[in-house]
Amino acid sequence: MDKLIFTALNSLGNLRGTQVVTAQNLANQNVPGFRRDTLGEGKAFIIEDQGALTSRAFQIEREQASFSDLPGFMNQTGEPLDLAIADKGYFYIQPDTGGPPALTRRGDLHVGLDGSLVNGANEAILGANQQPITIPPFRNIVVDEVGRITIEPIEGAPGERLEVATIATTLANGADLVKGEDGQIRPKTGPLPAADQLAKVRQGVLEGSNVNSTEELISSIDLQRSFELNMRVVSTAKELDEAGVSLMRLPG
Repeated sequence: MDKLIFTALNSLGNLRGTQVVTAQNLANQNVPGFRRDTLGEGKAFIIEDQGALTSRAFQIEREQASFSDLPGFMNQTGEPLDLAIADKGYFYIQPDTGGPPALTRRGDLHVGLDGSLVNGANEAILGANQQPITIPPFRNIVVDEVGRITIEPIEGAPGERLEVATIATTLANGADLVKGEDGQIRPKTGPLPAADQLAKVRQGVLEGSNVNSTEELISSIDLQRSFELNMRVVSTAKELDEAGVSLMRLPG
């Protein structure tokens, strides 16, 4: 009987992980460029007791989370520092937590007080030399499809143009990308792919999250029903166990 209970409890544990993923997606549905988290494939292990395998099999989740690489909705904002990658590809960032560089699709950029180019999460945007980009004061700024940044300096002559940096981008072809514990996108093993500048950058466009709130809400309802069914299995196993004990109890 305990095997039935262990199976139900293991299922409840997996449901809890799925609920965490669903909640994470719903919480980030309005974050620009957010990639929808998906449930890891997981694996199973068998408990070995005194040299013999038992009939209990447990599933554990993968250490690193996978995500959906489908594009989000492209919103035409007209803001010069709203950037989006048209199809596939990523920007390079330096997280503000001080971790190693990572990849992102988030393009709600702005220039900080020190001239650094950062996104809405205060992550530094890296240039083709893999260094944070610094933008001098400007009257106008243009970012072309390759990621080259050209400005009209405030102190420059009328019509003067100055190329200050190139935003590093990559298609990351062939790279097995996952999300780490800090939520950043990096290869599962090895360093970041080299910047190839093949991603098409669009200025004045902001990519939204690729989370479908309707799907996530429906999934949340299904998870709640599955939770209730598993709890019912535990209750039924308890009733069966009590009934078996009562049958074996001596009369009187």
